[in-house]
Amino acid sequence: MSKVNNNKITDFYKKRFIFFGISLTIMLVGIVAIFINGVHLDIQFKGGALLKYSYDGELDADAAADVATELLDRPVTTQVTSDLATGEKRLVINIAGNYGLVASEQGKFDDTLKEKFPDNNLNLSESTMVEPFFGKQFLQNGITAIILAAILVMVYVWIRFSRIGGLSAGVMALVALFHDVLVVFFTCVIFQIPIGESFVAVTLSIIGYSVNDTIVIYDRIRENSRLHPGTAVDTITNLSISQSITRSVNTNIAVFISISMIYILAFANGINSIQSFALPMAIGAISGCYSTICIAGPLWVMWKKRKSKLETAH
Repeated sequence: MSKVNNNKITDFYKKRFIFFGISLTIMLVGIVAIFINGVHLDIQFKGGALLKYSYDGELDADAAADVATELLDRPVTTQVTSDLATGEKRLVINIAGNYGLVASEQGKFDDTLKEKFPDNNLNLSESTMVEPFFGKQFLQNGITAIILAAILVMVYVWIRFSRIGGLSAGVMALVALFHDVLVVFFTCVIFQIPIGESFVAVTLSIIGYSVNDTIVIYDRIRENSRLHPGTAVDTITNLSISQSITRSVNTNIAVFISISMIYILAFANGINSIQSFALPMAIGAISGCYSTICIAGPLWVMWKKRKSKLETAH
């Protein structure tokens, strides 16, 4: 039996309440952001119509919204964007409601808008219609996919790491995943990114990255438990995290840099769909690394210590 050199490891367990405090602060900021910004569902999840026009010159987006509201008698929001690479200007019109636009409505609206702004050379470049029934189905299916992925991850960890207490390892991995999903969600709320198919894609991707790091640390815990029998569980966990932290941090830095470059290019070219994926993904990658190192491990140690005390008391 080899002895663990405590001088060469970081005591993550001792600092657990600092880490928990950081996570709690992030959650509180996210909750406050919900009350300030609200939660915006993308058109795929709520139904309605999304029209994108290219145009020339200067255009008053609020005036365009007024035209749409008066003609369609529905809530309308507008946004002006530009492609930094080509210089093309775009007017994005989001028409909320329990239905899309029929062809006659869209044609009438198109004609009225062009009559209102004859000097801007408006040209419809993209039109998306989603009925609310399908939007609701898409939302339910997306949530179901996220929940199933998280449960299957927990079951997998439970079975694979039964030697170190599979259920506790699986539950703590699930807690870390829930933490990361909330961080991605709050990122969308804070930056007012509509919750849509990109959110589901980011969440499933982050679940994969996060659980991969968690499994690496659990694997080190299992190996170190065999190499250092009789050593306290918090010491074993601190050692395992210290041995894995360089790999986890370097991997997630590489992911963050890659996704950040994608976001910068998408922002420069005005590709909103990629921006809505890349920004939450970059922040989620950081969260996945943090939750694995600072949340899952210390929580697992707390579980094991409490279980040991209960067994001793009985």
